[in-house]
Amino acid sequence: MTITMKPIGTVSAGATTIVRLYKDYAAGLEGLEGFSHVLVFWYAHENPSWDPGNLTVPKPYRLAPSRLGIFATRSEHRPNPILVSAVPVIRVDSKKGEIEVPWIDAEDGSPVLDVKPYQPSVDRIRDVEMPEWCRHWPASAEESGDFAWHEEFMF
Repeated sequence: MTITMKPIGTVSAGATTIVRLYKDYAAGLEGLEGFSHVLVFWYAHENPSWDPGNLTVPKPYRLAPSRLGIFATRSEHRPNPILVSAVPVIRVDSKKGEIEVPWIDAEDGSPVLDVKPYQPSVDRIRDVEMPEWCRHWPASAEESGDFAWHEEFMF
């Protein structure tokens, strides 16, 4: 099976961070105003070629097991480097095809594949379980800003 996708825009990370849709897709932002957060699906275009024989990675987090499968990580190093970021919305301009966000973990120029409004009724899970090695991580994005992530990562 062949799956073909084409980008609908790009991430512009500079003095301000803008998820900029191509002109043909700008009208699709109509009605997005009023949502406080969006899910941005993007392609890790700077990802080096993936080695299909490399399904595990050495311990990426301080308390993690000595090896983790790539599907137990959020790394861009995967068979299809499609990533998702839940980000707050500062403003939406459907005429220009822009969503201004305070930050996103995508690189400048990353292709945007899709945008969806964040809806707690389907996107938020109340009773989440985590492995012991990461159970102490923050329970929300809001708490993540004050968390000492540099003490967690081994890279």
